[in-house]
Amino acid sequence: MRRIVLWAMSTVTVLVLLFSYSTSRGSSAIVAAETRQVTTTSKTSDSTGSSSGSSSASSTDSSGQQPTGDATSDPSATSSDTSDTSGTSSAAKTFAGDAVLTRFGNVQVQITVQSGRITAAEVLQVPWNDRHDQMINSAAVPVYNEETVTAQSAQIDVVSGATYTWEGYTQSLQSAIDQANL
Repeated sequence: MRRIVLWAMSTVTVLVLLFSYSTSRGSSAIVAAETRQVTTTSKTSDSTGSSSGSSSASSTDSSGQQPTGDATSDPSATSSDTSDTSGTSSAAKTFAGDAVLTRFGNVQVQITVQSGRITAAEVLQVPWNDRHDQMINSAAVPVYNEETVTAQSAQIDVVSGATYTWEGYTQSLQSAIDQANL
């Protein structure tokens, strides 16, 4: 009789411990998701090849995220060829898409348009919560940027393992394309 009671209590204890275990991707972790701003070197902003991180860091708000909105209304967000004073469409302009909230954080894309074509794409915000996010996004984002320039649209392929980033990326990219009237 004692063995049966001991066995039943052990089973109940194991089940309680098993069901009370929380995983690292629980719903409470999603609410407190953090995004990290990604800075890259811009080909049009500096001829010496130095990073443009200091200029983009000054445009963040107190929460560490870049403010959303129309990129063309902020003079520092639009880069153009100053030697072209004729007003033709050959000047390079940047357009920031809307920040899209994904399951793991915000994704925001900026495109550079010159002569009616997308010449560059870069990410302004991407989830960077832990090593898993960093590993996935550091591999997927350069592929998405390259595919954007190749496809000239938001119709890009998903990178395996980066589906949530892809969903946010394509939505923000489409927003930037709409702002550029492409």
